[in-house]
Amino acid sequence: MVSRSLNKKFDKILAREEAGNLTSKTGNRSLRKMMNNRLAIVGLILFSIILFTAVFAPLITSADPMKINLRNMSQPPSWEHWFGTDKTGRDVLARVLYGGRVSILVGLGSGIISAIIGVLIGAYTGYKGGWLDVIALRVSELFMSFPQIILVLLLVSIIGQSLINLMIIFVLTGWGGMYRMARARMLSLREEEFVQALQSFGLSTPVICYKHILPNALGPIMVNITLSTAAFILAEAGLSFLGLGVPAHIPTWGNILNVAQEIRVLQNYWWMWLPVGAVISLFVLSVNFIGDGLRDATDPSQQG
Repeated sequence: MVSRSLNKKFDKILAREEAGNLTSKTGNRSLRKMMNNRLAIVGLILFSIILFTAVFAPLITSADPMKINLRNMSQPPSWEHWFGTDKTGRDVLARVLYGGRVSILVGLGSGIISAIIGVLIGAYTGYKGGWLDVIALRVSELFMSFPQIILVLLLVSIIGQSLINLMIIFVLTGWGGMYRMARARMLSLREEEFVQALQSFGLSTPVICYKHILPNALGPIMVNITLSTAAFILAEAGLSFLGLGVPAHIPTWGNILNVAQEIRVLQNYWWMWLPVGAVISLFVLSVNFIGDGLRDATDPSQQG
């Protein structure tokens, strides 16, 4: 009787799996856990709103972020200029929206490129080991030992300020962390039984490394991409605030915030720095919230 009832239960489970009902309930557990994280949802909403307004800036405002109008200098917020105007009469709202394009491009682009370089090198050398792993490890330590401000000063003095230079600096100083994370995951996963089984079938090293092992290590890597994106955006804002980042004629969040160096602006013209400061804070918070949600959702020790 017991075996018959168990067989009936197994038959029901098999029928539900064939119909797709079982996988819909237990399949994407990480996604459901991510959706149940309120802070992650808030982060996704804020991230989507800021990204949407930056991409579709021409649909939101018709003002030119580069147009100088000396008749409208330092005007407070009004129906015509929602965020007011700066010291040269440029619309602050337009500069915040268009500047978001550059700042997000710098942060997200640098984070993704750093992740691609670091993961490709770290995954292969971590799995293969040997002298190649030692060389890659020492090279990563060399690049990570240089502070970003030193590289910025060096490149600015030799080549000059540019958006490409800033992204190159962020990639050079950022790929080492991704490399070390991917390498550490590979060192732990390459000893698993399924890897030994793949090796016994005679599969090539790149196939085993990138096709079969790497997908099991993408969770922490995705979290690190979000955190590095937030860090790069803050770094761009700080360097541009100091006049060492993106050239001043290009609207970025850091360049807009550059006017806050004057105490007179801080005291009397709050609309020149407060809106862009709030946008930077909200965007960085949203990215961090998304990263925390991804970390909780992809952590095997917290799967319930």
